Amino acid sequence: MSSHPTSIWRRSPNKLRQSEIWLECFYFTSLFLAALILFLVNLGELPLLDLNEGVVAQVAREIYQQSDRLSSWIFPTLWGEPYLAQPPLVQCLIAIAYKVGGVNEFTTRLPGALLGAMSVILVYNIGREIFIARFPALCSALIYLTCLPIVRFSRLAMSDGPLLCFELMAIWAVLRSRRDLRWSLVAGISLGLMSLTRGIVTLQILIVIVGFLLWDTPRLLTSPYFLGGFLLGVIPGIGWYGAQWLHYYELNSFQDFVSLFVGQRSTAELKFFASLQYYLNQSLQYIFPWTIVMFAGLKLANRNVHWGWGKLIMVWVGVYLTTILLAFNENSWSILPLYPGLALAGGRQLDLIRNLPSYIDYPQVWTYSFALMAAVAAFAGLHWGIRDYIDFYLPFICGSLAITFAATAITIAQQEKQFIPLLFWGLFVSMFLLIISPHWIWELNAVEPVKPIAELIRKHTPKRQIIYTSMSEKRPSLDFYSDRQIVTQKAADLKNHWQEDPKHNLDVYLLLDLATIKKLNIPADMITPSSPSKSLNWMLAIKKS
Repeated sequence: MSSHPTSIWRRSPNKLRQSEIWLECFYFTSLFLAALILFLVNLGELPLLDLNEGVVAQVAREIYQQSDRLSSWIFPTLWGEPYLAQPPLVQCLIAIAYKVGGVNEFTTRLPGALLGAMSVILVYNIGREIFIARFPALCSALIYLTCLPIVRFSRLAMSDGPLLCFELMAIWAVLRSRRDLRWSLVAGISLGLMSLTRGIVTLQILIVIVGFLLWDTPRLLTSPYFLGGFLLGVIPGIGWYGAQWLHYYELNSFQDFVSLFVGQRSTAELKFFASLQYYLNQSLQYIFPWTIVMFAGLKLANRNVHWGWGKLIMVWVGVYLTTILLAFNENSWSILPLYPGLALAGGRQLDLIRNLPSYIDYPQVWTYSFALMAAVAAFAGLHWGIRDYIDFYLPFICGSLAITFAATAITIAQQEKQFIPLLFWGLFVSMFLLIISPHWIWELNAVEPVKPIAELIRKHTPKRQIIYTSMSEKRPSLDFYSDRQIVTQKAADLKNHWQEDPKHNLDVYLLLDLATIKKLNIPADMITPSSPSKSLNWMLAIKKS
């Protein structure tokens, strides 16, 4: 007679364990494929954004062009000058992508998009650590995946996708280290990678981790293995900042070093898109559609702070918001590291709603909120489909959102648990429609197309030539596409270059609009127009020495 153990469900523990492993693999694979679809499809079809992508791409290209020199990877440059705006990890990853796939928009955005897709899996893993149950972890990952700011900023060639990935890896490793101290080394490495991406956020997340451990597992903070793992992990980040301090004379003061750690953005970049429509779009993408679910999840976490998941979510949100209010970071997308914590709160709230007894009504405010969102989406679809028609994408996207929100409101009113998969699927489809459209970077609609102007510059100017322009704002993407340094100047300075540089045996290349050409009285025979540039109101004025 066999003595093989069986469970009460008449299945052996080994078979149960195998089925669990296969189920986990299925969820992992499904989430990762869904993330790859939203993060990689149509990634390289639109030009780089001026806000930050142009600078990142140019620094990465200079690293790539000098990749045989180790110093170029440690001390990056922008047009030959030291680049001290932020640590170079993202630029180094893009340079590696350039070596594999060439210099183009897709390879520029690929590293951040891949790391952003991996962060979806990490949200699921964190959910499994703190909730144990699979459903709230899955809901948390799907909420995170269908948040528009997460998808958009991870797809752009910025530091946000890698930063989210390293942040979540650090928190997951800290949670794992409560049972196995070896994971503290992974947590330290993750914090080190964060410091090489954006230093100030590393400090914010470190405060979150310490606050959580003081509340939940204070013994870890006094463990020599835990402290040793952290120190070993953050050594690369500390070493890089120390190297910058010793290498550059620009960092002779402590204030300069703090500026490097905090990260710099030029004033032009901060006010580049100062239009009402831009700020409206920015606000809407942060608000819709998960706000009501996340806030309900925060209230639930506040009532369950005696559990580990409640402690983590409240410390994560409370401490990080406090550091933002203390002016650690003033950028609108500085709240992105909050989204994983809010997604975990929302996932736990959806799990609670799913398990409510049939005699308890769902929150009526949810019904009204999704009905209102459906009406807003329908109104926007009619506006872009009739009054301000651009193409079929915008009405189609708004129609998909309106149907999703309306169906969600109806199923919630009918006490149907199916509103959860319905909402996830509808948002995923709507998000997919957005990313295959030319509107997922809507900031490009507010500025002139950069590629025709760059083609004009490449055609009529020598390489590495400095071009002076009458543009009111700096456009880093124009520098990248033209492979020339474009310097914005006032009319008086442009006139001085036009008159004085040839006397010093210097050729003069000015990129001017029609009004400035008339103001400077530049002869017509020195103007180099082209058919694309005429419609863009930009021409090259060339004067040989």
